[in-house]
Amino acid sequence: MSRPTVISWRARYDADGLAGLDDDPRSGRPRSLDHREIVSATLMPPPKEYGVTQWSSRLLAKHLGIGYGTVARIWREYGMQPWRSETFKFSTDPELVAKDTDIVGLLLEPPENAIVLCVDEKSQIQALDRTPPTQIRIPERQTPQCS
Repeated sequence: MSRPTVISWRARYDADGLAGLDDDPRSGRPRSLDHREIVSATLMPPPKEYGVTQWSSRLLAKHLGIGYGTVARIWREYGMQPWRSETFKFSTDPELVAKDTDIVGLLLEPPENAIVLCVDEKSQIQALDRTPPTQIRIPERQTPQCS
């Protein structure tokens, strides 16, 4: 702190006690939105009825009833980029648990004299771990898994 600021604070404290250290009202319209609410909503997965795995600024704004520019500005202010996955994405497939259970069951206890094959629906994508190496300042990304 600069010397004049400290002198000013001491004088305000001497005159009014702790109440003298409160900030004076600022110019301009006060915030009407709670940034914490928008940040916490961003960190939660979207409701299943939207059919998406991550928020866009427009979708979150519509969900909260505010402007999408406000959401985008808050995301920039807090350095949030929900489209960049750092761990995993939520699947929207309602039968995911049943499919996973069947696959894991086949792998753990295959029938006698059986061959377990994995068929990828996307012919242009090989079933390999093709996650690119982590680069500086870019979050690690996960390769989508078969479902």
